[in-house]
Amino acid sequence: MATGENLQALRQILDMTRKASMGILLVHCYLQLPVLFDSWGLVQPLWDTFLKNLSKLPFLGIPLYAKGLSLGLLLVSLLGTKGKKDVHAQWFPALVAMVTGSLLLMAPPSLKDTMTNALVAEYVYAGSLATGYLLVLLGGGRLSRYLKDQGNKDVFNHENETFPQEERKLANEYSVNLPASYRLKRKVRKSWINIINPFRALLVLGTPGSGKSYFVIRHVITQHIQKGFSMFVYDFKYDDLSRIAYNALLKNKGAYKVLPKFHTINFDDLSRSHRCNPLEPSTMLDITDASESSRTIMMGLNREWIKKQGDFFVESPINFLTAVIWYLKRYQKGKYCTLPHVIEMMQTDYDKLFSVLRCEPEIEVLINPFVSAYMQGATDQLEGQIASAKITMARLSSPQLYYVLSESEFTLDINNPEKPKIVCMGNNPQKQQVYGAVLSLYISRITKLVNQKGKLKSSLIFDEFPTIYFNGIDNLIATARSNKVATCLGVQDYSQLKKDYGKEQAEVVMNTVGNIISGQVLGDTAKQLSDRFGKIRQQRQSRSVNSNDTSISHSTQLDLAVPQSTIASLSSGEFVGLVADTPDQPMELKGFHARIINDHEGLKREEEEYRDIPACRELGEKEVMDNYKKIKAEINELVESELERMMDSPGLAKFIIQKK
Repeated sequence: MATGENLQALRQILDMTRKASMGILLVHCYLQLPVLFDSWGLVQPLWDTFLKNLSKLPFLGIPLYAKGLSLGLLLVSLLGTKGKKDVHAQWFPALVAMVTGSLLLMAPPSLKDTMTNALVAEYVYAGSLATGYLLVLLGGGRLSRYLKDQGNKDVFNHENETFPQEERKLANEYSVNLPASYRLKRKVRKSWINIINPFRALLVLGTPGSGKSYFVIRHVITQHIQKGFSMFVYDFKYDDLSRIAYNALLKNKGAYKVLPKFHTINFDDLSRSHRCNPLEPSTMLDITDASESSRTIMMGLNREWIKKQGDFFVESPINFLTAVIWYLKRYQKGKYCTLPHVIEMMQTDYDKLFSVLRCEPEIEVLINPFVSAYMQGATDQLEGQIASAKITMARLSSPQLYYVLSESEFTLDINNPEKPKIVCMGNNPQKQQVYGAVLSLYISRITKLVNQKGKLKSSLIFDEFPTIYFNGIDNLIATARSNKVATCLGVQDYSQLKKDYGKEQAEVVMNTVGNIISGQVLGDTAKQLSDRFGKIRQQRQSRSVNSNDTSISHSTQLDLAVPQSTIASLSSGEFVGLVADTPDQPMELKGFHARIINDHEGLKREEEEYRDIPACRELGEKEVMDNYKKIKAEINELVESELERMMDSPGLAKFIIQKK
């Protein structure tokens, strides 16, 4: 009625059409089955003559035409049939019934001539026509009840969540390009994840086994080396990434104007580790450098202090360590300015240590509170201030660490145009708390040196970033872009970053990076990423079934492009993310949800051909222990010689503290 149609008249027309179909079929039966109708006593001269005259019409006299017309009228009547829609109705059985019925209905009359008994033959033929007609009628009725839209078979709504992604490869002299494939509706298409601006930092997220290193970080290393980057690699599980970097350098020597030197720091295998002093006096320009190094070491050794910065019993040990570092920097132009010498000097008796430190005017303001507490007999307070620093630093007292840290075979300015370097530093998951603090100091010094103007482009790779303490990572990301420093951070989860760096620092890191690639993550991390993607227009369908009818309505609405549940269920090698563009290479489609394509067989063959990182030296245990004893002896000699000098100098004798 909404369309203005006269439904009653339409129904009458359809009924008349079906009756005409049945009438034509009955006339055909009367003409073709005389024996059967005679046996029923239905042959009368009046209508027999009338019907035989009608048979002169082609559409009644010719069996094929008559049955074809009857079937056609029946199908026309079925077109107007409006049955109640049934979600369980299947179209295939209904179609089979109609086809079978049509074949039976159109069976030629000559088939009955194959039987000897005429009456039986006509019974069979009549049964064939009746069965065929009823099957067509049944099939048409069932087909009218079929609901074409059976509902969306995509239970998890994956098809609606697909969206167009970047299919062009956008490359430049700094980019990292990862081939990928993604789904758009029901099609799988090729795409590219284009990190065309790595200087805005790259954050790689993913639970263990999601493929962070295999699918992303290894390609950042190899592609940046192919493009002539100097590089620092923090290799948490040494030497997984270091071997990749070393062999990539061997393969791409032609990418550099000046071939970089390859250096490794490895505390477990000293024969394959270079030596480097992170407190190199030539790189420490003022006392703030010493303070920064002190804070990095202490926070690396006491991760819970990160959340307590500013507290008295946190800042006091840092100030004390700063004073010792700066004193050794000033003593004989930094002759003993190394971390092992700092550790040994901190273990000196208070009266001797304070006496020596008081001679340096620049650290007087730092050391004065400790001296006052000692002079006034406030031993408990002094122990609370200093003992935590001494005990903490004593954990680094190891012959292996002392050997690596006590001399410099290379400098940490990795992007020096005249002496570029690729430096790989390895940690050990079983000793990460101790090694991590020392490596944090290296990293702190490296980032300060690379973030300068006029240097080479450089790439800093941090696998399992939360296992080290990096003071000022937010500042590096924010300011290093103009100095061509690309930073790549590998993190398992936002909660891990928050636990190790504190909530505020973790939020700054998450909100500062311009490029994010995430594998499977859960909880708050997945929620944050889902919010970053925003919403897309998605199709929605609702179905209403009642006793009289079934109705379907379609609508579109904005919904999350990548829901939290989708991120939480990503497979290994499947990633979501957002990339940043540049003014020169604008990119409209920045978001992606794709599977990164790795040539597994090619990578396996490549790894089989990898050369091992060569040994630096042949080293015996005796040489390591001699170095350890030498450092202890040098500090004892320094303290004793300084005390003698002070006693011989009237102006300095007053600084000597005598035991009570």
